[in-house]
Amino acid sequence: MREQLSLPEARRVAVAALVGTAMEWYDYYLFGLAAALVFNRLFFTELDPWAASLAAFATFGIGFVARPLGAVIFGSLGDRIGRKPTLILSVVLIGIATALIGVLPDFFAIGIAAPILLVVLRLVQGVAVGGEWSGAMTIAIEHAPKEHRNRLAALVQLSSPVATLLSSGAFTIVLLLPPASFDAWGWRVPFLLAIPFLLVAVFLRRRIEESPSFKGLVAEGKRVRVPMLAVLRRTPGRLGVAILVSLLGVGGFYFMNTFLVNFGANERGIDRQLMVNATLVAAVVQAGVTLLAGRLGERFGPGRVTAWGGIATALVAFPVFWLMDQRSGVGAFLAVSLGLSAVILAYGVAGPALTLLFPTELRYSGVSLGYNLAAVVGGFLPLAAQASLGWSGGASWGPAALFALFGLATATGGVLAHRLIRTAP
Repeated sequence: MREQLSLPEARRVAVAALVGTAMEWYDYYLFGLAAALVFNRLFFTELDPWAASLAAFATFGIGFVARPLGAVIFGSLGDRIGRKPTLILSVVLIGIATALIGVLPDFFAIGIAAPILLVVLRLVQGVAVGGEWSGAMTIAIEHAPKEHRNRLAALVQLSSPVATLLSSGAFTIVLLLPPASFDAWGWRVPFLLAIPFLLVAVFLRRRIEESPSFKGLVAEGKRVRVPMLAVLRRTPGRLGVAILVSLLGVGGFYFMNTFLVNFGANERGIDRQLMVNATLVAAVVQAGVTLLAGRLGERFGPGRVTAWGGIATALVAFPVFWLMDQRSGVGAFLAVSLGLSAVILAYGVAGPALTLLFPTELRYSGVSLGYNLAAVVGGFLPLAAQASLGWSGGASWGPAALFALFGLATATGGVLAHRLIRTAP
């Protein structure tokens, strides 16, 4: 049984993984942008502005609490029934939940039921996402020739800037509407676009082959009955390293694309359209850094590059907020691009770093659990950053320190991962 496909075959699988994972990021970015720009006003109407923003970010974070449950469910399915059917199921659930948010009545229409239903749909998103990125990365890596793992993993990671461009682009267009029209229906349009996105993702994923590595497990009768328990029993140390490696990638993206948008618009008085545009420019920069990270990973190893990205994040954290404190459009553009570039240097190689930590029979489960346990912490980073403004009297040193701390944690994970996977086949 072949363990790897040719490079062109592997690239087709990576593209299919990219499209599905881009939908995951698209849906989550939409929610993050809406939390910063819309949900605080339309779903938490009775609260003062600071508390409403806090509540909106808490709703955003709730989705991350559900992700470990999704990791258990989808990780077990992926290691038992296969990577391909599990990935199709996860992307369908994500798309449906996102589209339903687009038709959800707001607080003015149905009162307290509106934020409750928003939380429920956010939880469904969280469960489904619990198995999406990890499965997409696993199937891409398992199809890839050894010498091209990092560049194909980086191709999958392009899903993040692609989703940023799509989600921010959609919000950029609807923000051109008069404020009343935007609040009434405009913000819903990007969420409803999840339907055609879903159809494309399902079409592409149905056309890919099951992972050769998983086929080998089936043929040899090596599937584990309860993969999650086996991960906890056999690889607890590697699971801890996986959490550290993932922490910045998950938390840092949402910190930059959610909290920083809200911070610039609501705390520093920068035009909200300009802040959204800054995420578009940063996404283009991010795509280039992603591809660079993949090539660096091939040369130096994914663990080392992860560590470099974590250190870079810690170094730029305070300069990012100094730029935001200048209250200028140029400063905002530079801040978002600089912060995201540091994050993506670590995140761009997270895929091979995580997948190579776990044996094939536990890979989907191990990657899912590590990545999504990190998401529980990282998803609440925007909430923690918003809360830090309360204790610091609005000063930016609080969120800057949190951002730097996440960078140092992932740098530590990168060093440990490098030591563990140096001899991986």
